[in-house]
Parts: sequence; C-alpha cells; structure tokens
Amino acid sequence: MAATLPGTVDFVIVGGGSAGCVLAARLSEDPQVQVALLEAGPPDTSVLIHCPAGLALLAKNGQDNWGFHTVPQAGLNGRRGYQPRGKVLGGSSSVNAMIYARGHRSDYDRWAAEGNAGWSWDEVLPYFRKSEHNERGADAFHGADGPLNVMDLRSPNRFGPVFVEAAKQAGYPENRDFNGPEQEGVGLYQVTHRNGERFSAAKAYLAPNRHRPNLHVVTGAHATRVLLEGRRAVGVAYRHGGQDKELRARREVLLSAGALLSPQLLMLSGIGPAEHLREHGIAVAHHLPGVGRNLHDHVDVVQVVDAPHLTDLFGLSFTGIVNAIRGIFEWRRQRTGLLTTNFAEAGGFIRSAPEEPLPDLQLHFVIGKLVDHGRKTVFGHGYSCHVCLLRPKSRGTLTLDSADPMAAPRIDPNFLADPDDVTRLVRGFKVMRRILEQPALSGLRGRELAASAGARDDAAIEAFIRGHADTIYHPVGTCRMGSGPMDVVDAQLRVRGIEALRVVDASIMPGIVGGNTNAPVIMIGEKAADLVKAANADPAVRPAPAVEAVAA
Repeated sequence: MAATLPGTVDFVIVGGGSAGCVLAARLSEDPQVQVALLEAGPPDTSVLIHCPAGLALLAKNGQDNWGFHTVPQAGLNGRRGYQPRGKVLGGSSSVNAMIYARGHRSDYDRWAAEGNAGWSWDEVLPYFRKSEHNERGADAFHGADGPLNVMDLRSPNRFGPVFVEAAKQAGYPENRDFNGPEQEGVGLYQVTHRNGERFSAAKAYLAPNRHRPNLHVVTGAHATRVLLEGRRAVGVAYRHGGQDKELRARREVLLSAGALLSPQLLMLSGIGPAEHLREHGIAVAHHLPGVGRNLHDHVDVVQVVDAPHLTDLFGLSFTGIVNAIRGIFEWRRQRTGLLTTNFAEAGGFIRSAPEEPLPDLQLHFVIGKLVDHGRKTVFGHGYSCHVCLLRPKSRGTLTLDSADPMAAPRIDPNFLADPDDVTRLVRGFKVMRRILEQPALSGLRGRELAASAGARDDAAIEAFIRGHADTIYHPVGTCRMGSGPMDVVDAQLRVRGIEALRVVDASIMPGIVGGNTNAPVIMIGEKAADLVKAANADPAVRPAPAVEAVAA
C-alpha cells in the first residue's frame, strides 16, 4: 500500500469485506488503474481472527464486529435479534464460521429467470471455480488455482462423524461434497482454512497484493456518503482519524459494505425512498423506493444437549480449561488440534417433508453447548444442532434510524411473519430432534435441555421457536438486483438512475441462496470485477483531473 492516498483514484471501493477484497485485488491487476479500498474497521491482526476457534470469542466480545441488533421482532415474542457483522479487513469472512457452501443451483437459475441475465448456475459456476483453491483438487465443480483456500478440517472432532452416522440412521444420505453434483445429504463441511488458520477474503485476495503501488487500503475509514454531481457518483466522503475527508473516483464508486450498510450509505447520500429520506432531513438526490426493502435472512433455532461426561467436546469446566490450554500450545506450535475447529463441523441439507422438490433446511452440528446461539456462557460440556430455514418467505426492511452516518441503521428482518416459515421450521425442528435421538447420538447419554425438551407437539414447538429462534447471520436482499420498480441494481449491479455507482455484496441477491452466504458473495465479487473491467475497457473513458493528495 502506498504511504499517501491520492485525492483521486479510478475506483473507490467502500467496504473491505468479502466482495470488497475481491474487487480490490482484481481491479488492481491492471497497473494503470488506481484502486482505493476504504474499510471502517481495523486491520485483521487479532489472533482471534486467525485461530479458527477464536470465533467463539469474536461473537461475544464485539471485537472486530459491528454488533448490531434488530428492532423487536413480533414473530420472536418481541425479542431483539443479534446481527454480528465483521468490522475489520475481511469483513464477515474474518469472523464467520468458515463454512464453504454455495447454495443450490436452482437458486441462481431463479435469479436469472427473474430477469437477471448472466446469473444462472451455469454462468456463475465459472466464478466459483475461479475463486477457489480446493485442496481436494479441481473437477467440473471445483477450482484448484484460485485465491480462496478450501479444505477439509485439519483436526476434526470425533463427534462430527457421530452426527453423520445418526443422520444416516434417520434415513438421510451421506454427502461428501455439498458443492458437487448434488447438495442434498449430510456430512462434514469443508472450510475456508489454510494450514490450520482461518483463510478470510482478506488473506486470500488482499494480503498477496498489498505491495501493489496502485492499491491503496485505508482502515478506520468510515464512509459517510457518496459524492454526487447530478446523477453521477464522483467519490466518497468518509471519516478517518476524527477528520472528515473526501476521495474522488475517476471511473466508478463500488459499494461493498454489506446488506446492512450499503443501503444505509445510499440513503445517507440521498438515494432511496424519498419520503423516508425527507423524514430524516436528507435532500433527495434520486428517488429509488426499493433501497432497504426485501431484507431477509436465514432464521434458525438450536437444540442443545447436555453431556457433562463428554469432556472432549468444548465446554467450560476444569477439564475443558485444561484442554483449551493444551490446545493453545498445540495450535501455536503446529497449527493443529482442538483450536482448529470451526465448531459447526458437520451438518447437511435436507427436506422438511418428502414432497419438497429440494432441500429447504440446513443443519449445523456444533461441538459445544450453544445457549442463546452461543451468546450466553454456560458451564459443562455438550453438543448442539441448528436447523435453519433456507428460503424464508418473510421480508423486512433496512431503514435509517438517524441521519447521523455513525449511527446504526434500523434493522427489521420481520422474522416468521409468513406462516409458511413457521410451518417449515416446526417440521425442521422435529426432523432435527429425530436425528439427535438416533442410536449413534442417544448412546452418548446426553440430555436435551429443559427449554426444548418439553416441546413435543406442534404448538409447543412453535412456542419454543418463537422464544429462541434468531438469525444464523446471513442478511441479504436490501439492494435487490432486477428490472422491476422496486429493484435497486440491474444485472450489471449498476444502481438504477445513477451513473458510475454499483453495489457489490449480499444486498443484491434477489432471493437468499440455500446455504451459507460467504462463498456466493465472493463469487459476486469475482463476477462484478469482470463486469467493471468490461465497462471500463472503452478507450473513451478518460481520467478526470487529479486533485491535491491527502494523507491516508
């Protein structure tokens, strides 16, 4: 990274998360192009990021994490949900559970069928392969030459295969590759690790390229608005080191701040629902009513089993502390052992009912007791299982709570508003329980926690879900891609009605994918980089006059 940030670059990227890191790396491949990446959080130097098991603490202590909360959710008995998002280089890829899952091919075919040319499964698969270095090797579905390392867990816990065996006893097929020809089945997840460490988008895309003189990475830079001249984006205003600064873009501004912050930044810039902007005293630059609409997320509920005698599971006890200390030394010496876990080591994609045409549920089997989704500290050892609804019908909103650019947005996923979501999640809970009651796991002599153990009929299960469900951290859709009146970006990811401005992150998804969202966002970044390069290959594109350099 250059010591001085020019006052004008070709491309300004807002957000150093998964998509932003991809864009920065790919666009700066051209040495004639100046690229600046603004990230609100710090560099990714914390050992809690690089040690995979550190994710357990990252979610709790708020380090490198925006730590947002939803508004009270009527569908969750008025509870406020937790929305952790990465505030650090690498974004949420630096704080997530590192599962590499792409979703179902039909998810992308549905995007294309809704009018988004170029986004079918056959058209996005090359970008998944381009991004991937799978340690199993290349094949028709996987790449082996990409920046993102994908591998099997280095030191898997012995209980992941036990869960897989229980699921097989319940009648579900084993699947060794959820990203291969078929998604359905149960098995061990592949992860974005390398050599026993987390391998975030920052490690994959930024770290190898930070030496490029045309790539400028600025951390602690909180974007406050997009600079507009008429209907053209010409730069970004941001706050850095307590000072308000501006950075101009000769060619394009690319928003990759995520599904919660990209729409907020658009609205702070006067782009969004006009009436809502006026309520907050923001001058309307462009009425775009779909900004912040279509928010949806994977709603999820957890069953927890207490098994205090299984001390090789994670847990807070004397033995657990000793195991953790030993694990720290082993990880520091060899990058192997207990602390290489991503906790959710096993899981699968299954149907809530035989008549479903494709998997509508995802399972994450966790080698620890996740009370309140892991936010509460509990004593003892045990295991947990998440069941999440892959394609919820409920839709919410992301709106401004204030015109203050440093304030959090108002997040309302509207969880469980659609009755179909409740029906499917009740079925999913029963499926999950049936798996956990199979001999492979029941023989471990664990005991389901009382909070869920008494929920046996549908009404009681629904009550448990409403009292305990929350997100599994995959918000999408708030800058929806499409050609309808409520869509925000077109199939080229260009903001409708504004020149030289694109959104490149999970917010553009028309509908959530049936799986974890990190790999799809990296794919979106790869495809967007090619779209941007193609659009700017025209020799008629000429740099604007430079302005005075400012210190980074």
